[in-house]
Amino acid sequence: MTPLLEVRGLNKSYPAGRKGLFGKRMMQVLRDVSLTVQPGEVLGLVGESGSGKSTIGKAILRLIPSSSQAMRFDGQDLNTLPAAELRRLRKDMQIIFQDPYASLDPRKTVRAVLSEALDTHDLHRGEARQPRLIALMEMVGLNPIFLDRRPHEFSGGQRQRIGIARALAVEPKFIVCDEAVSALDVSIQAQVLNLLADLRAKTGISLLFISHDLSVVRYISDRVMVLYLGRVMEVGGADQVHFAPRHPYTAALISAEPSLGHAPDRIRLTGEIPSPLTPPSGCVFRSRCPYALPACAETVPELRPAGEGRLKACIRDDILQGT
Repeated sequence: MTPLLEVRGLNKSYPAGRKGLFGKRMMQVLRDVSLTVQPGEVLGLVGESGSGKSTIGKAILRLIPSSSQAMRFDGQDLNTLPAAELRRLRKDMQIIFQDPYASLDPRKTVRAVLSEALDTHDLHRGEARQPRLIALMEMVGLNPIFLDRRPHEFSGGQRQRIGIARALAVEPKFIVCDEAVSALDVSIQAQVLNLLADLRAKTGISLLFISHDLSVVRYISDRVMVLYLGRVMEVGGADQVHFAPRHPYTAALISAEPSLGHAPDRIRLTGEIPSPLTPPSGCVFRSRCPYALPACAETVPELRPAGEGRLKACIRDDILQGT
């Protein structure tokens, strides 16, 4: 099957500090990231804060500049697409932002928020507008009588539903969910996750679901990609990665999850996450890895097969095989 989205060798750097004798220092936040998303698939992207998760989503949507070997969406090359054609393509590529309070204009009613998205792409004009707005509200579980209310009149969960309705308004093929439930209470998180799962089942939409919470990612995702300091550590099926991790960093993340029952032995990572300005040589995780060898400092491990269609960026095959 041809992927809906294919990204190869994605890199992103930001200037860091003032220009010195040898030029401006650059902080590389993404290093050679590659991924694919199939039609109708949910790819979960997980990692600690500062790992570059949100940067990947924004780079894919061309909200920030980046460099890559290839970036294709629905057969079109995003790296060479002219601005006018990119604007038209944005109808098929949407985003749900993390903060439901900051992502909505407090001066606009829900009707205006949703209509703005439809107007941008010249959709459902005239008499077709009101039925479409009603359908969007019902699709995300909100009463259409709320169309003329403003954001301050809603709870956090309701605001996030409005954000989802705005993303769905233009009938996209792909949505980046950038920490879409992290700002919500646990009970509201479950409601929004169930909503996204239902919408995916009904519409066949593809999602890039970004989160720092592995249990949330496992619930909604088909596959999971684990990111650390801008590099991909592991890729595999959601249950495979959660119950049988192949990379030490993934195993450490899972062992740190709260548990009401018998908790697995905690893998304690020493030290702090290194600065992107001065990452460790070789494997970027080696400075905190309990299984690190001297060889880990010599070369950057490439993603390689780890059985059952999985990938890992680790030189060792003698660990985490029986989990």
